[in-house]
Amino acid sequence: MISIDPKYLAIAILVGGKSTRFGSDKGLYEILGKPLISYLLENLFQNKFDIFIVAHSNRQVQNYINKIDIRKIVAFIIDDQILSLKTNKHSPMIGLYSAFKELNKLSYEKTLVLPCDTPLVQKNVINLLIEESKEYDCCIPRWNNGFLEPLIAVYPIEKSFKRAGEILKGNNYKLTNLLAEDWKINYISIENSIQPLDPQLLSFFNINEQSELEMIKKKFK
Repeated sequence: MISIDPKYLAIAILVGGKSTRFGSDKGLYEILGKPLISYLLENLFQNKFDIFIVAHSNRQVQNYINKIDIRKIVAFIIDDQILSLKTNKHSPMIGLYSAFKELNKLSYEKTLVLPCDTPLVQKNVINLLIEESKEYDCCIPRWNNGFLEPLIAVYPIEKSFKRAGEILKGNNYKLTNLLAEDWKINYISIENSIQPLDPQLLSFFNINEQSELEMIKKKFK
């Protein structure tokens, strides 16, 4: 049971990546008759938090409107076009900055960030990250080898907006650069805290290539 007020936190799903290795928009790729992102939306919609989809262009937004049940989201957020033209990249950092910028205007305090290519993320894992973020600025999963999962994490919106803006002025868009030294961060152990809730760690299975689709289909079945 989540004790955080839905007005306090929003969910932002990033769909604006180039999907170079995959070859098409991963979020809209259909498996068993539904776009991948629809499975994620169905899981998230149960939590009563406002959901936003962060896209890279108006054209991409229209593609999603044509394919998904938009009643499950509050709105689309489009990547900051000035930044996109300036950097000439589809960096997740631009999507994050754009999300933080818009959600800050809407007075949310935190956001759970998710990529569209993790359709098997488990509801219990989502609940854990949100609940464990309560007394911290940021809550982020960490593997025992120290590797972080910055695209499945809860961030403080105002602080992250300022931080992302500073990062985008340089050339190093590494996502973990978002984590400022003065933030109070709750690192959640994937093996110790998340795996008991998600034994196969399906929440962290992201699709990069078409060859991985057969495995996803088996999991959905």
